[in-house]
Amino acid sequence: MVERVRGLLRMAEDPAVTDAESQAFTAKAAELMTRHAIAEAEARAQRGEAAESVTRLDFPVSGVGGHGKARVKALAGIAAAYGCQSAVRGNTSANTERTLIIVGTATALDALRVLLPSITMQMEASARFTAREHVANLRELRNYDRSALATERSRFYRSFIRAYGYAVAERIREFRARLSADPEPGGAGESSGGEAPRGAEVVLRTDVDRVQEEFQKRFPQLRPTRPERTHHRAGYRAGYLRGRRAELGMETAVGGGGTSSLPDAE
Repeated sequence: MVERVRGLLRMAEDPAVTDAESQAFTAKAAELMTRHAIAEAEARAQRGEAAESVTRLDFPVSGVGGHGKARVKALAGIAAAYGCQSAVRGNTSANTERTLIIVGTATALDALRVLLPSITMQMEASARFTAREHVANLRELRNYDRSALATERSRFYRSFIRAYGYAVAERIREFRARLSADPEPGGAGESSGGEAPRGAEVVLRTDVDRVQEEFQKRFPQLRPTRPERTHHRAGYRAGYLRGRRAELGMETAVGGGGTSSLPDAE
């Protein structure tokens, strides 16, 4: 399954494909990994096997442009939607790379290992395009100097990224909840006998508890991350709407399935 997903993502990142084709490949990859993780959780429970191991993934996060903290917040939220918990190393205000340390089940980390780079690529591309468009509109409408436009772009970009991550995480939670409650016919959620199987919802809830326990063991004295004070209302709204429409293969775009709730504040 992981090799199939990697093949789809390689095609998505091929410069020869169109944007629509790239998004379609990424969407299929995300759907396969999500369905596979839930099916495996149910199957292990039905076979009476021990729960899978809880381990760790170190994911590098770029600090380019001074947006490292915003990227960490976005990606940590997506990891949390998969039932994982995160800590960050080197999360300074400098433009240096930091490390997002993600603790989760082996299956969840497999999914994140292959999906986070592609989701990041979509997020950054959308942020660059939308921020450039926002600044171009300001340049026409108001008398901004170069320094003011650079500051405006930076504030817009950071808020866009944080909101994009929030929206994608929201959709992943919706999709996982829907699969847990309504498994596909003939899938791992059905039992051949008269006895009802242990539902994926229960399995996933148990996994979340085990991840939290392991995370606290690994980081017993973790200091809270200082929240970013930069907030651009237009950037946050644009990022949220783009994140809700991002191609993830999860059928929860704005206006079609699922619910959306743009928060007033972070």
